[in-house]
Amino acid sequence: MSKKEQQYQDFKKNRDHFIYGGDTFANAIGLTLSFSKKYAASKSRKTLLGASNFGSASIQQADYSDKWLGTSKIVGPIQPVSESQTGFKKAASGEFGEIVQNSFKEFEKRDPLLYALGCMGGVISAESVVDGPVAEEKLPVPDPELMTRHIKDLAKFLRGDEVGVGLMPAYAYYSSKIPEASIEESKVGKKSSWKESDLIPVTTNHKYAISILVDQDLDTLLGSTGHDGISCSQSYMSYYNSGAIACTIAAYIRNMGYSARAHHAFNYQVIVPPVLIACGLGELTRTGECVAHPRLGFRFKAAVVTTDLPMLPDKPIGFGMREFCVNCKKCAEHCPSQAISHDKAPTNHNGYEKWATDVQKCTTFRICNKKGIFCGTCMSVCPWSNKEESWFHSIGLWASSKSSIAAKLLKNIDDFFGYGTEQAQENRWWLEWPELYAGDRRLKIK
Repeated sequence: MSKKEQQYQDFKKNRDHFIYGGDTFANAIGLTLSFSKKYAASKSRKTLLGASNFGSASIQQADYSDKWLGTSKIVGPIQPVSESQTGFKKAASGEFGEIVQNSFKEFEKRDPLLYALGCMGGVISAESVVDGPVAEEKLPVPDPELMTRHIKDLAKFLRGDEVGVGLMPAYAYYSSKIPEASIEESKVGKKSSWKESDLIPVTTNHKYAISILVDQDLDTLLGSTGHDGISCSQSYMSYYNSGAIACTIAAYIRNMGYSARAHHAFNYQVIVPPVLIACGLGELTRTGECVAHPRLGFRFKAAVVTTDLPMLPDKPIGFGMREFCVNCKKCAEHCPSQAISHDKAPTNHNGYEKWATDVQKCTTFRICNKKGIFCGTCMSVCPWSNKEESWFHSIGLWASSKSSIAAKLLKNIDDFFGYGTEQAQENRWWLEWPELYAGDRRLKIK
């Protein structure tokens, strides 16, 4: 064992003794269940199978408004955007340069697990899987409130980690989509870009959205650097599983006689972050595009079902994440590509306020990373994403959701205990092949 590894083991032992010793004391006097009336109230919102579990954060609900996107202010018209304007599609088209474009073509073949997950993602990407015929006769269904609870419990039954229901924002649909054939052609070098005439207008306009979150696995996160060989497989695992759940729920709704379409990483028609906010699952963060959940942080990937099945929508929520991000900046400080803003306040972006992320820097580093595959460093270092369940963290997150002073303290304590910057070597269950990362070697699979 190296000196650094020994130092980490000693450090982790002291940290664990503090947390678990405190757990015993806190449980004995009932602290973990009584430190906040709002915490207790949040527990009562859970469904039978445990959906709507916001953990210990202090939750405030907001009404739907054309002036606010959750806790983000809308300052002008929000224009729908084309799928062709997203980071990875720009990389595939060559807009970020030839090196990035060539790396994009075969990044999945840099790891056997990643490639396996990518192949399974392809299975659920077909239009016949995400959408399909609707039963001719509508089955009798419960009233909208009971249907919402039923759909949430269904998502939990299918092994989703969290789920919300909301009114679908019209601007969260893509204005147009790239044909799947064009994307596949770009990967094999047959097509280097697409023109406006290639794009397919998105006409889906369902009223309701169901958002499904799948955790990327805390134990794996704690053992990872955030940008090593498991990083992209963590994402793909959650993308695939949330996508499979969404496809199942959409098919179930269509079988009941209502229109429904699944949207997931392998076949989107929606921009996910505003949908998550509309479904009451979180707030925008300093990372720009990522939404943080009160319990999971942004240690998840998401899929969406849009539908006309009548449901009672959840309300957008606030839990102090925006204020926390103002003070923390840990993701920006540790971002390997320096793509995350250090600005104190969010700025106007397409009609709403958010922190600006340099999409080209972020995408380029993730695709061309020579020390692993892709990157999730921001997720790994975020104090809301990298915590075990304990009395200490529960109280810390609850306090941080209510006070900027507590938010600064949590970040400092997070740094002191080494969260996000040290790797738990005993958690590294996965295999790595660095020769597939740094050079031109790839899996040779036809």
